[in-house]
Amino acid sequence: MNINSNYLNLKDSYLFSSIAKKVAEYKNENPEKELIRLGIGDVTFPLVPTVISAMQNAVSQMGNSETFHGYGEEQGYAFLRQAICGYYAKKSVSLRDTEIFISDGAKSDLGNILDIFDVNNTVLIPNPVYPVYVDTNVMAGRKIIYMDGNPENSFLPLPDYSVKADIIYLCSPNNPTGAVYTKEQLGLWIEYAIKNEAVILFDSAYEVFITDKNLPTSIYQIEGAKKCAIEFCSLSKTAGFTGTRCGYTVVPSELMQNNLSLNKLWLRRQTTKFNGVPYIIQRGAEAVFTDEGYKQIKENIDYYLENAKIIAYTLTSLGIWFTGGQNSPYIWLKCPNGLSSWDYFDELLTKYNIVGTPGAGFGSNGEGFFRLTAFGNRDNVNKAMKRLLQQQ
Repeated sequence: MNINSNYLNLKDSYLFSSIAKKVAEYKNENPEKELIRLGIGDVTFPLVPTVISAMQNAVSQMGNSETFHGYGEEQGYAFLRQAICGYYAKKSVSLRDTEIFISDGAKSDLGNILDIFDVNNTVLIPNPVYPVYVDTNVMAGRKIIYMDGNPENSFLPLPDYSVKADIIYLCSPNNPTGAVYTKEQLGLWIEYAIKNEAVILFDSAYEVFITDKNLPTSIYQIEGAKKCAIEFCSLSKTAGFTGTRCGYTVVPSELMQNNLSLNKLWLRRQTTKFNGVPYIIQRGAEAVFTDEGYKQIKENIDYYLENAKIIAYTLTSLGIWFTGGQNSPYIWLKCPNGLSSWDYFDELLTKYNIVGTPGAGFGSNGEGFFRLTAFGNRDNVNKAMKRLLQQQ
């Protein structure tokens, strides 16, 4: 018996596990300190009333033999897939429900989608980047090429035709930088992918935070995307499903490689390895896309965006360079006074009792940068920013 030796190429621990350990040690040594957590992107608000009501109704149905649901469709119940089609129609994107696959979150599918691709494919990943993109490909032993995100390109790298890639990861709004691609910029990536017969894995988990009408909330709003892109979405930040787990992946029927339908390959993979998201959860997810449900979640999103504005205003007042804070729940700042990412983490923790995320944990280009999130309680956000302003 041999193990998958590619796992030996991974870092010893996941970024957020390392942060949690350091914070726990500090808290044990300083139990009287009040820590404000602006690091991990978990939400503050509970599920909205419309979602809760739908789930409660579904629970009642599961207790009645006439309305009980056992195994569901691995691709997801038709009622939810059709609701998502309606959501895309409002973006002027036409989808069939057979192109939508319900999952337990974007993170899972971003890793699992690799099952349908050859391990010899070359993967192009932005740097800095959400760690899951890198780690899942390291686990499989694929060759990874990094594209540089930096202040000069506003952390929005564009295609380099001297680089040949088969799989391309894009995230917009970006985690960790908060940067958002324009339609023109995504158009360049689509041209590159089609010319190179590559597939774009487009993570749009934070699309609901985009308020600028000129910015795309789906890659399918750009011509040609259905021929080269798979889109991953999540209800975690959109509707507070971080503890409930539900998302969806769009694999267009037009997407072909080697005369094979990727939609059919992904369906075959899912029917073999996945038994679907629970009926109760899917009924709650369906409620998100109703008029009342969407109105309620938008109120929460607006709250988080106001938090982002407060953080951005404070950083501007302090003369600290940053991206994000608009159209995104993330603020990506340059560590002041030339500090490294982990040194600034320690300074925020010990001097201000604020927990953030070191940029170095997102890749080499994240060194010297730091991520704050807007998912906190308003009082805590105000308190944290006041601490920064008072101690400068």
